Amino acid sequence: MTLNKELRQSVLNDRHEALGADLSTTAWNDMPIPQNYKTDPYAETDAVRNRAGLFDVSALKMVNVSGPQALEFLNYLLTSDVSKAKVGDSHISNIVNEDGALIDDVIVYVDGPQDFRVSHGGGTFEEAASPVAEKFDVKVQRDNDVHILSLQGPVALDVLAPYTPLKLAELPYFRHETTTLFGRPVRIARGGYSAERGYEVFCSAKDAHFIWDSILQAGKDKGVIPASWSCLDIIRVEGGLLFFPFDMTHGDTTPWEVRADWTLDLSKPNFIGKNALEAKKGKERSFIAGLDVAADRAIEPGSKITVGGKDVGVITSTTFSQHLMKSIAMAQISPDFTKLGTQVVVHDKGEWPAVVVAMPFYDPLRLRTHPRT
Repeated sequence: MTLNKELRQSVLNDRHEALGADLSTTAWNDMPIPQNYKTDPYAETDAVRNRAGLFDVSALKMVNVSGPQALEFLNYLLTSDVSKAKVGDSHISNIVNEDGALIDDVIVYVDGPQDFRVSHGGGTFEEAASPVAEKFDVKVQRDNDVHILSLQGPVALDVLAPYTPLKLAELPYFRHETTTLFGRPVRIARGGYSAERGYEVFCSAKDAHFIWDSILQAGKDKGVIPASWSCLDIIRVEGGLLFFPFDMTHGDTTPWEVRADWTLDLSKPNFIGKNALEAKKGKERSFIAGLDVAADRAIEPGSKITVGGKDVGVITSTTFSQHLMKSIAMAQISPDFTKLGTQVVVHDKGEWPAVVVAMPFYDPLRLRTHPRT
């Protein structure tokens, strides 16, 4: 496996620039991203919540993992048991180092018994995987051609369904299929980062312009618009969705401290960091928690949190939600102060009263993504 740290580019950069994005100012995961368009991010948020927004999330890195020992390789690297995932599953997991500290979060797309795709963000999955791959009969290769277009919002199904032979309405949450869309070969996964019903379309670079334009044209009468990464940050905070490493403030944050114990399978015989995770269970320095803040703006990430003058935590991710009409924040807070209803003070150019609340802030029962019918 060869690591490539050169700056990547989305072929859709011309579309983003035409929409007003300045791609010279913001990059993530070795790729310039459209942080803002000419449109107001809150107008884009309104579209996602009531119609749909189209995101280019090609900055996620996709790694193809295949071979006779592909499953064993992934199970040794990741905290979950990938063998429990079925073909067609999109399997959420984490990777930690030998000290049990989170170094990346991933989604494993199970394409076959020996074929997987791993999507990861700004962490070091590939750096960790490279030396381990030498010990397994496995091929690990980055796919820099794939582009990921994410249509998120309540009309996403109606927009896409007429243009694919896949019975999209029957595709369960966190499942994916190979199919065509507008006549072009794609993979479609149900999921996203919005707390809304949505679909992620994986296509080749040569088809990305056509599919981007076709989705917007198909959704024009339904109010679908392009949406920026600033919008993506608003909706993911409203949905209580973590972003590595911004919500992991210790530098060596464990999965326990971000309440990701559901991604851990300590019954597996062995995986990197297992012993450390077992030893650190019950010794959490903080937990991720939600806060309603009595402020008329978004609080600055990194602001300290106190109770009775004592430092008890730090703000991680924030937004002023125009949808919910309140300032909300995720925070790492000492376990003694994470009980719902706990009153705290947030320090950001003044003191702001806040209260610990349940997450997600928006759609607390997740009925938008997991409808009961």
